[in-house]
Amino acid sequence: MPPVASNAPRSLPVDASTGHADPALLEKVENTIRFLTVDAVERAGIGHVGAAMALAASAFELFDNHLRFDPKDPTWPLRDRFVLSNGHASMLQYSLLHLFGYDLSLEDIADFRQLGSRTPGHPEYGHTAGVELTTGPLGQGFAHGVGMALAARMTASQFAGEAADPTDRDRPGNHFVYGIAGDGCLMEGVASEAASFAGHHGLGNLIFFYDDNSITIDGETNITFGEDVPKRFEAYGWQVINSVEGQDRAGVAEALVAAREDTDRPTLIVLKTLIGRGAPNFEGRNKAHGGPLGADETKLAKEGLGWSIEGELIVPDDVRAYCDERSAAKTAERKASDARLDAWRSANADAATKWDTARTRSMPDDLVEKLLDGMEGVKNATRNHSKTVLERLADLVPYMTGGSADLAGSAAPPIVKAAGIVGPGAGEGIDPFAGRNIHFGVREHAMGAIANGIALDGTFLPYCGTFMIFSDYMRPSIRLAALQQTRTLFVFTHDSIFVGEDGPTHQPVEQVDSLRVMPDLTVFRPADGVETAMAYAYYLTQTTGPILLSLTRQGLPGLERPAGFDPKDVWNGAYIVSDPAEKADVVLLATGSEVSLAVEAAADLAGDGIKARVVSMPSVELFLEQSEADQDAIVPDDGTPIVGIEAGRGETLRRFVGRRGLIIGMESFGASAPYSALADHFGFNAKNVAQKVKAHV
Repeated sequence: MPPVASNAPRSLPVDASTGHADPALLEKVENTIRFLTVDAVERAGIGHVGAAMALAASAFELFDNHLRFDPKDPTWPLRDRFVLSNGHASMLQYSLLHLFGYDLSLEDIADFRQLGSRTPGHPEYGHTAGVELTTGPLGQGFAHGVGMALAARMTASQFAGEAADPTDRDRPGNHFVYGIAGDGCLMEGVASEAASFAGHHGLGNLIFFYDDNSITIDGETNITFGEDVPKRFEAYGWQVINSVEGQDRAGVAEALVAAREDTDRPTLIVLKTLIGRGAPNFEGRNKAHGGPLGADETKLAKEGLGWSIEGELIVPDDVRAYCDERSAAKTAERKASDARLDAWRSANADAATKWDTARTRSMPDDLVEKLLDGMEGVKNATRNHSKTVLERLADLVPYMTGGSADLAGSAAPPIVKAAGIVGPGAGEGIDPFAGRNIHFGVREHAMGAIANGIALDGTFLPYCGTFMIFSDYMRPSIRLAALQQTRTLFVFTHDSIFVGEDGPTHQPVEQVDSLRVMPDLTVFRPADGVETAMAYAYYLTQTTGPILLSLTRQGLPGLERPAGFDPKDVWNGAYIVSDPAEKADVVLLATGSEVSLAVEAAADLAGDGIKARVVSMPSVELFLEQSEADQDAIVPDDGTPIVGIEAGRGETLRRFVGRRGLIIGMESFGASAPYSALADHFGFNAKNVAQKVKAHV
């Protein structure tokens, strides 16, 4: 195979002494990948062998001669990123990580898919060294990769210093994002949304292999999938390199070089592969997709490819030696790159400081005070309080980036004027990656995944949002944020039936409850500007995972709070807004827009001699993290009646009110009417609440 050194990036030289060896040895490496996969799946009794057997040659070429990484430091900021969007082929990635020296042993591979192992069925971020993101839901990895590529382009524009050279790999953001996607990924809508976004934004640092093997689980792809994928991606604005034979390492190398040379367009390399390659009774058939080959077929495959049938999980000595040498070369190149990065730091001290500030998540010491300034007592919709906070954060935290799904005019979330625009909307002659406002377009599902990808890149803190009702379109991306614990902020507005005239199709009823029950996601439903500011402050200073804000369309009064109130009480999940002088007869537990309603109802109840405590619960999850004693001090468990009030289903408040307790919430969908008429119709006014409480008490 001819060397490709002359076209390779300067920072990763490839020549005959390092990147290439005897073709027979290279084939042996490929077969090592194949049979590590076959044996691991055989041991587990479950898994997916077909894609790994098909992609072994192409993926090996990528790792061997193109992907820039240091196996001794998987978080090296200047590394290229690798995305396995078809995450069911996880053993392909695990085999490569093991061979190239990551902290993943043969014992780990032997424990494939076992409880507590570092080789789960699908790759999991934070669980296995070298895995950049959690994949498995098809198309999600592809869309996350778009976010990673966007973050890199923005990093290069905003932190790489003066006269940034896009071919200089030794400065921030000048890395590539490589990935593999299969037919299933490209059938999923999230990939279509993300591909459209990537092409429109000219993400020339994004390179995906399309594993075009013409097979799905149920049969050949032509039973349901017949469009011309290359033409589709060309229409999106991608460079398409078509019909590359997956076994032709030289052809794959040429395609990768051509992909890197087109800096203005993302690239799709269409690989023609044979699923289950080497298994004579499985290859090219849908049964090769999932499940073990079985003992007989495994024996036939090994014999056919000249592999030992004695033992399992074999890494031949010469394969080990070759991969160890390549691993050492990549670590050495990383050290040389660090020296060049130090020189860049010296020449670009201001840019380096700003980059370090972003990467370390440094915040102003007085961040909370600045976010709270002027918020007390202000009447406004919480979506508008959110807008005020984001405008302040443009200066206070200049590495926040985000936008909405075509709803900026509704502050869902808004355009932050001081932050500039990302993409073609920046205007003629303006760097399209110098801004921080992202126009995601009407692509909610991809928006969530792109935001997660930005967070995984590690430089920018992302936020994204839309109307709460359309969180349903984003649910898989929100769930992956929770699974991966990405620092993604979801900003959802118009969060109840008080959307009003748009009617029940746009009025959330069950959404907030359904999001609260998602593990490892913290939901805030703030009641006024103070709670909104503190929700943002929590995201920025207290958490390492995703946060979701549920904000109102309609205006709300600023709450009057007791003298001893500390704004950080919001971070306890609940606090007392008002309390009678004597022991309360009832506790009104409310969230968001219904807290001020509870205050009004408490005043009405007082006129009838019923003493009511009002509790605001901006975050159910944070409240449940408090000690039992602290919870009881706010919401007593002494027989005092508890009434939950929320303009949604409100069933996540049931645990506090008890099985026979009262929830004043929604038991149906909404209706099209002005929000004040809806409040009266569905009983969300002080008079009705007071009547229901009196009847209950």
